[in-house]
Amino acid sequence: MPSKDLLTKKQEQQVIEAIQEAEKRTSGEIRIHIEQSSDQEPLQRAAYIFHELGMDQTTLQNGVLIYIADEDHQAAIYAGKGIHEQVEDDYWSTILDQLIAHFKKQEFEQGIEETVRRVGQKLADLFPPDGRATNELSDEISYT
Repeated sequence: MPSKDLLTKKQEQQVIEAIQEAEKRTSGEIRIHIEQSSDQEPLQRAAYIFHELGMDQTTLQNGVLIYIADEDHQAAIYAGKGIHEQVEDDYWSTILDQLIAHFKKQEFEQGIEETVRRVGQKLADLFPPDGRATNELSDEISYT
């Protein structure tokens, strides 16, 4: 299944709306990147994409990337320095396990939306809105 076909256009729009809703409650940023496969470990690839998307340039270093390689059946969550330093080690793996559980049931949109909500809640707890209401990064899903 090619990465562009993981979500229908309607599902993609629903995921983008979930990102926008989550970001209303935080100064943090959430991005999703989907690709077919990678020859790198998922976390390494997520780190590379994080930097390629400019997520390391946010003011508070509080961006979170949800990375999915659909043909490889792999995923990773990569957080900027500002949030990574404040989150317990197993937090991301717990969220990732739930995403993968949804994917095993072919519930791609539901899994991604739930992941966005959970990441958004953690960002809201740690980085409430700062009054600037600036969306520093696109909410669109990126693909390679």
